[in-house]
Amino acid sequence: MTTPQVAVPQVVTPPATTPKTSVPQAVTPIVPAQNVPVVKQATATPAAGEFRRYVMPFADFRLEGEYDRRSWSIYLTPEQAAAPAKFHFAYQNAVVVAPEASQLTILLNNRAIGQQQIGSPDNASAISFDIPRGLLQPGANLVTFEATQRHRTDCNMQSTYELWSDIDPSQTYLSFAEQDAQKPSNTDAIRAIGVDGAGKTEFNLVVPALAQPGTTKPLLRLAQGLSLLSGMPNETFSFSTDSLPPPGPGKMTVLVGTPAELQPLFSAPEAAQTAALATFVKDPRTGSTILLVSGPSWQAVSGAIDTIVSPTDRDPNVLRDMLVTQRWTAPDAPFFFGDTSLSFSQLGINTTEFSGRRFHTSFNVAVPSDFYANAYGEATIFLDAAYAKNVQPGSHIDVYVNGSIATTKPITATSGGIFRHLPIRVTMRHFKPGLNTVTLEAMLLTNEDQVCLPGTTSNTTPRFALFDTSEFHMPDFARVAQRPNLAALAGTGYPYNRGIVPAALFIDRADPDTLSATATLLGQMAVVAGHPIAVDLIASPSGVGNRDAIFVGSISQMPTTTLSQMNIATTSQASWRPVTAGQSAEPETAVTFAEWRSRIGGGALQRQISSFQDWMRRNFDISLSSLQFIPGAEQVFTPSNVNSFMIAQGTSVTGESTWTIVSAPSAKDLRAGAEAITSQLDWPKIAGHITVYSSKTGKVDTVPVSRFDFVMSQPWSFTNYRLIAANWLSTNILSYAFLLVILFVLIGVTTSGILAKIGRHE
Repeated sequence: MTTPQVAVPQVVTPPATTPKTSVPQAVTPIVPAQNVPVVKQATATPAAGEFRRYVMPFADFRLEGEYDRRSWSIYLTPEQAAAPAKFHFAYQNAVVVAPEASQLTILLNNRAIGQQQIGSPDNASAISFDIPRGLLQPGANLVTFEATQRHRTDCNMQSTYELWSDIDPSQTYLSFAEQDAQKPSNTDAIRAIGVDGAGKTEFNLVVPALAQPGTTKPLLRLAQGLSLLSGMPNETFSFSTDSLPPPGPGKMTVLVGTPAELQPLFSAPEAAQTAALATFVKDPRTGSTILLVSGPSWQAVSGAIDTIVSPTDRDPNVLRDMLVTQRWTAPDAPFFFGDTSLSFSQLGINTTEFSGRRFHTSFNVAVPSDFYANAYGEATIFLDAAYAKNVQPGSHIDVYVNGSIATTKPITATSGGIFRHLPIRVTMRHFKPGLNTVTLEAMLLTNEDQVCLPGTTSNTTPRFALFDTSEFHMPDFARVAQRPNLAALAGTGYPYNRGIVPAALFIDRADPDTLSATATLLGQMAVVAGHPIAVDLIASPSGVGNRDAIFVGSISQMPTTTLSQMNIATTSQASWRPVTAGQSAEPETAVTFAEWRSRIGGGALQRQISSFQDWMRRNFDISLSSLQFIPGAEQVFTPSNVNSFMIAQGTSVTGESTWTIVSAPSAKDLRAGAEAITSQLDWPKIAGHITVYSSKTGKVDTVPVSRFDFVMSQPWSFTNYRLIAANWLSTNILSYAFLLVILFVLIGVTTSGILAKIGRHE
């Protein structure tokens, strides 16, 4: 890949074709596998010269219940795929797990490479085994952990929730004995960066000219490109100016600057004196590999950055087929833009037979940022399944969406049965823009479990079968964007993912902490958007115009007009200070007011009204907010001193664009908060009008949207407008009832007028 007067960067060759990660469409009985090598305990102490690749992109990893299966992919260089390798992991299980009937199986690229009897309740056991030659391949490799667990003594449904096996991510890795495996492949090193023992990926950018004007924009573009190329779920970026950080697993050092700027730290090759250069070099002091991005001027450096990032560019108007998730959950989630059906085999679920009491499996789907069907829409699962003769009425099949119950289908027939495309309607109220997880859970009751004779817990006779010919059907739904909507920002990067014009970016100061927070946030937004987000730096809010904008910085440096537009109290610029260790929190006005209201409130009558409201919400999904003609105004929000980070979204002054504020009490809090909120665990929790995070408690809270504007994202069509009206009226019940009464009155008046003009008049 060449450009005029630009040296050939050695890191931007298009990646090898990613293999499909869907599992084979064959019956998989959940019983101990045959002819699978049973591994033995081994020490986790690395051998001399051993190279490790950690494989778990999670801080914690637990397999729960009677059956659990988790899959994701790791990216290997050609040198690593060709080298002899061993797989290592350490685990510990609940004491109630019966070892004689419980198995842990590890698969690589859908081939079982080892099976371990689950029997380590007292302390963690370290396991290792050889990987067959030729099984690993350059590029993506599918890793699967599958656990079948049975209870020692109990046969009831509650006992299935007591079964678990914890896998230690810091002791789960691939080891390569050959030194060539450590050598980075020029084409694959960024994609193969991997994770550390805590499931994190870190890019350390060393830029001596960090404070100079004109360097920030290309550096933020580089950060987004690195995020997209690696595709990892827990990525962070750090900036420094005067030293090279120590190397380590899941870390990459990136040197950026002209040869003269880099001279105190590293002697750039001669080629960088005359042309743009992007390549991997060795640090002579530590022997580690670093990515060098250099050139005779910053214009040339920007050209070298473009050659790295340009393979990730995509036209925002081109629809994506998949939301890339395979680095932490495989396969990738397919996008549903309307009336579409996919079989379970296409969603990564294979035919499975189950002999326990509680079976669960899940799959991922994605919906666009302008999804608007949370009040009336229903998806449908057409279930192909079978249950044995001993399964009793009272058993049921539950469907969850993003952890919330969506529907329940009871099993009423006796003597077994087979479901052929049994329709199970799934309410879409819990769907959100971006990634959604749908979980299918079968609760199976039998007379044998009620008696619970010895040996019942380890019975291997199948009770339930799920077939991969089952289908998930998504109907047509309303397509209209909403402003504000932080869930759409977290799901797909909206509205910045669709911008034809670069978004305005305001950064209060270009210090390392603020730039690190900005790069980490934009990197995560680029991953969910599927392409780098174009931004233009502005010095003041007056330079925004009618564009979408992002404001990043400490709360004291935020423009007061911007805070007011977001309905954030301007007094928080002086009052928002996190509570330090050993410091007692001062009572806040809102808390004190709530306490006094409870003291002098309506007493028993108030409690009865509150109880009635909870009953209406629980049984009929009716709240006071739905019983109003006009949505209430947004309340002014004051961040609590317990919180240390905030994201808020609202409309611009002109009302024609979206503004997003990312702020914290200090630049240090801003960086720590950005790293925490962009983690795999917390990023999906971003929603509503405002989202706040507390570093002290680790809790994420949201402020729901009270009033929003529609942003038309689709060409005009009667069908879409009808669906929009249906969802809006389903949300605003009182308005719907009022329109219904008006319609009846009009029908009555019209009918009366017609009857008055016909018939015999005397």
